[in-house]
Amino acid sequence: MSQPVEAAAQTLAPPAGEPRLAESAARAAELARLLGGRRGERHLVALQDFPDPDALSGGMAYREIARGFGIEADIMYDGQISHPENLALVNLLELSVLRFEEGMELEGYSAAVFIDNQGTTTHLTERLAAAGVPTLAVIDHHDPQDALDPIFSDVRPVAAAATLLAEYLESGVLLTMEPANETHERLATALMHGLHSETDGFVHARPPEYSAAAYLSRYMDSDLLERVLCVQKSHATLRIIEEALRSRVVRNGFSVAGVGFLRIADRDAIPQAADFLLSEENVHTVVVYGLLDDEDGREVISGSLRTNKTTLGVDRFLKDCLGSDPRGRPYGGGRARAGGFEIDIGFLTGDSEDREQQRLKWALFDRRIRRKIFEAAGVEDLDEVCGADEG
Repeated sequence: MSQPVEAAAQTLAPPAGEPRLAESAARAAELARLLGGRRGERHLVALQDFPDPDALSGGMAYREIARGFGIEADIMYDGQISHPENLALVNLLELSVLRFEEGMELEGYSAAVFIDNQGTTTHLTERLAAAGVPTLAVIDHHDPQDALDPIFSDVRPVAAAATLLAEYLESGVLLTMEPANETHERLATALMHGLHSETDGFVHARPPEYSAAAYLSRYMDSDLLERVLCVQKSHATLRIIEEALRSRVVRNGFSVAGVGFLRIADRDAIPQAADFLLSEENVHTVVVYGLLDDEDGREVISGSLRTNKTTLGVDRFLKDCLGSDPRGRPYGGGRARAGGFEIDIGFLTGDSEDREQQRLKWALFDRRIRRKIFEAAGVEDLDEVCGADEG
């Protein structure tokens, strides 16, 4: 840092006419004071199990910020990175990110930082708690979940976590961005990708995202961003989109599609299929789901919701529709226009070699989930669209 943290906090002048940036500058100063007393620590940045560009770029930003305070930070997830764009982001930007594996010792971390999630979409939450690692900070843009008790919390209803982190950087309190710095160039490019991803190519961006993009454009590598974005869809993804199109049922503007058993490596085809189905005429909301076979033998129903209906509260809809697990943890949640869910099927896991049992298991879950979604959507002819079941 070019000046002491306390001095930076005292001399910070809120941008004229920009209350939103003033708030972010104040949050940045608060975080700077916190990090200023933690030199020499090692932090873990916990991302959701299937991290997207917003999460990955946010983790990258925190690591660079922490480095300026003499803090080492590891970015970690407990799932898989499978979406082609996400893989391209990691590879082209040479982003070092760790995948949790059994036997990893988490006790060596002084604190955990959750970015683009609040602990409800990552299995790292329980692992960190068991290891006695306290939560230092939460930086997120989804609806409040109240699952963690951080020292620092910045949860605001913007389109992306990247928006908040870009505003932190623009304040100049946490990090001084330099145009000729290759690391800063890659960071700005990653954050721009996060903004692009969360706003559907800025179609759904609001003033804070345009402002953040204008700032990041001073430092980003546009050619590198283009290479990340221009990744072709795999054959597996196209097959899953085709299955979603074939199996969809449309009622009252809701399109619901179950795509059957999937490899966990193809999990990111589910939101891509949802995005595709949302382009259909007279459809305002789409839910696509499939049954994933995890590498550790666990089976889960994973799904994505996409909507352009401004009056639909995605987070509340999914929570009311799907409920919670025995620990009280909601199966689903989301933000404006998008959400997701994951349901562990427990003791019914297994027998993947028995095709008939697989068929019957999928038929059961497909019918029950479709019924719950259409019931929450107010569809009346449930037996017709879902089939009769035990209720």
